[in-house]
Amino acid sequence: MARRFHYGGQAVIEGVMIRGRKAAVTAVRRPDGGLAMNIEPLGGIYTGWMRRTPLLRGIVVLIEAMILGIKSLLYSANVSLEEEQEEISGKAVWAMLVPALGLAIVLFLIVPLFLTKLISPYLSSSLVFNLIEGLIRLAIFIAYLKLVSLLPDIKRVFRYHGAEHKAVNAFEAGVPMEVAAVREHATAHLRCGTSFLFIVLMIAIVVFALVGRPALWLMVLSRILLIPVIAALGYEAIHFGASHSRNVLVRAVLAPGLWLQGLTAKEPDDAQIEVALSALRKAVEIDQEEEAQPSA
Repeated sequence: MARRFHYGGQAVIEGVMIRGRKAAVTAVRRPDGGLAMNIEPLGGIYTGWMRRTPLLRGIVVLIEAMILGIKSLLYSANVSLEEEQEEISGKAVWAMLVPALGLAIVLFLIVPLFLTKLISPYLSSSLVFNLIEGLIRLAIFIAYLKLVSLLPDIKRVFRYHGAEHKAVNAFEAGVPMEVAAVREHATAHLRCGTSFLFIVLMIAIVVFALVGRPALWLMVLSRILLIPVIAALGYEAIHFGASHSRNVLVRAVLAPGLWLQGLTAKEPDDAQIEVALSALRKAVEIDQEEEAQPSA
């Protein structure tokens, strides 16, 4: 018997991407009010044994989120520019993404380290050092989310994020995939990327504490090289939490991540829910068609 598949995705510009078992489906609201849809078949790296292997799957998911996320964002950006008859090239996206990734590493990894280093002489142990560094990192992360949520375009993306969560929550609850039924479901979800990032920030404190307080250049290098390790552990934590969500202790651990989703997953309108449902229905349809085909 096949294991139950957990659908999920992300919000894009005026739309939602849903990752199914066989394809990633992106639905986007056109400038004229219609719907555009893109289907991206998933290659072997996204569906093979590595995607199912503990620890390795966390690294694969990180790569998958970046590549599929960029493709979906590129598609949604080009659809939103249809009226202007403009198009964003893949090279242009990478030209924007690489500096953005560098900025994220500096802002969330290097800056907290250097700020903590300023008070290092007053800290008694490497554990205290890494705890303070982690708290600074978390404060910067929350401040960043609050600031970007003030931007009108980001506000709309966050509403589509809420629509994605509502659609997935409704699907997992077994309710009809109709706007009226989906509207009643929560905008938060245990497997959300925001919760994943919160768990990653907490795990980073423990992992970096094991590194100790070597020379500054070694600490900087460790913050960068250990990203895949921390991401892998973070994915396993989220996977375990989602599978044991009825446990009181597990829910208490996951609660701060759900609270943070209040910043990134806002209440959508019916038109945004319709977009999320279109992507989810199509992803499910593709999987069901694949399962219905007789095996060779």
